Amino acid sequence: MRIKNICCIGAGYVGGPTMAVFASKCPDIKITIVDNNHEKIKLWNSNNLKNLPVYEPGLSKIIKQTRNKNLFFSTEIDNAINESDMIFISVNTPTKTDGKGKGLAADLTFVENCAKNIGEVAKSNKIIVEKSTLPVRTAEKIKEILNSTNKFNVKYEILSNPEFLAEGTAIDDLLYPDRVLIGGDNSDSGKKAIKLLQEIYQRWIPKEKIITTNVWSSELSKLVSNAFLAQRISSINSISALCEKTEANVEEVALAVGMDSRIGSSFLKSSIGFGGSCFKKDILNLVYISRSYGLTEVADYWENVIKINNYQTNRFGNKILQIINSDSEKNEISILGWAFKKDTNDSRESASIYLSEQLLKSGLKVKVYDPKVSKSRIIHDLKTVFQIKKLNNNQIKKYLANISIYKNVYEATYESGIIAISTEWEEFKKLDWSRIYTNMKKPAWIFDGRNLLNNLELKKLGFKTFFIGQA
Repeated sequence: MRIKNICCIGAGYVGGPTMAVFASKCPDIKITIVDNNHEKIKLWNSNNLKNLPVYEPGLSKIIKQTRNKNLFFSTEIDNAINESDMIFISVNTPTKTDGKGKGLAADLTFVENCAKNIGEVAKSNKIIVEKSTLPVRTAEKIKEILNSTNKFNVKYEILSNPEFLAEGTAIDDLLYPDRVLIGGDNSDSGKKAIKLLQEIYQRWIPKEKIITTNVWSSELSKLVSNAFLAQRISSINSISALCEKTEANVEEVALAVGMDSRIGSSFLKSSIGFGGSCFKKDILNLVYISRSYGLTEVADYWENVIKINNYQTNRFGNKILQIINSDSEKNEISILGWAFKKDTNDSRESASIYLSEQLLKSGLKVKVYDPKVSKSRIIHDLKTVFQIKKLNNNQIKKYLANISIYKNVYEATYESGIIAISTEWEEFKKLDWSRIYTNMKKPAWIFDGRNLLNNLELKKLGFKTFFIGQA
């Protein structure tokens, strides 16, 4: 058997780039990405590649080369399932907002719906690949659903193949990964399924970089990888607060610590706090799983990684409010950057959301500029966080009336008293800061939540500054 047709359910930040790279490396395999969001599929099929719903450097070039050749985007989910030999499940698994595990456990509704759909319409044997980030033993649940809805005596194999993508570098991460992880059953049919997926990856990835494990190890490895990375960020962020009190410099501390070969320098960059769809969600899931097995101390340990991250964002906002409270003329603040990191249009769990919430609730007017995140997305992010905090519609309208979103950074900073940098976009380094200073209320403040700019140069221009982890 060889794989001729692949279906990917979910046209988001993982499914889109992953399948695009698959298509570019496997021109003989037909790949169809399906989603029930008609608008999203329409954008993936847009002639204007700037309209793609996911922004990743290098993605549009691959889409242009493969789309409508062996890569297709469709809302015809049932047809794609039936035609496929292998189905990737790449749907969202947000943290539950109600029911058992509320606020901690992953909501598997979309994954379970995929399994039900596959079970009801599939007429030939399938290999199901978990691509979404899932709690350990989800494959068992998927198998139960498939067996209970199996109308045509179809045989299924379930594989776990978690993504290890960093948004902003996703294409390079797919082309040149540190490792590829494939988990499957130890049965003969399970080994054959693993081999078929392994053979696809071996078209461009050395065999020694492809790790095979059991399903449960693969599922857990993804959660643990993200937890370890987030832990490093929270660790250096906790030290940044100490640096500000002791007149140490967190950049210098991170450099010294990172040169220890046992530790390394990755993810030791202090900032306003980590965001994105994975770190917080996956750690909370790890907390929930640990608690469900009675491992209270383990759960508490990982929960504190989240607490430090929230503390860092709140601490940054409180520093701003201290200046506001001492200067009644300052009631407008400009936030530069809404994406949770540079080179992506993804703003899920961005520190900007929670910083803006804090400032808006304090009665301030907030002006936002981001080169990639749309106005509708920014408003959606704020509405969502206000709704989670149980604010009523009148309160939400009141706060949203005080936010303005700009397409021009110089307009976004005009007559503001404070600028807060929340995303490390490279373009912010190249701005005419002298022009910005001239058009701001004085004293003009910059709060650099990414330690992105040159502090000394800003002070020469007349700015007052606050940098994370620096006295």
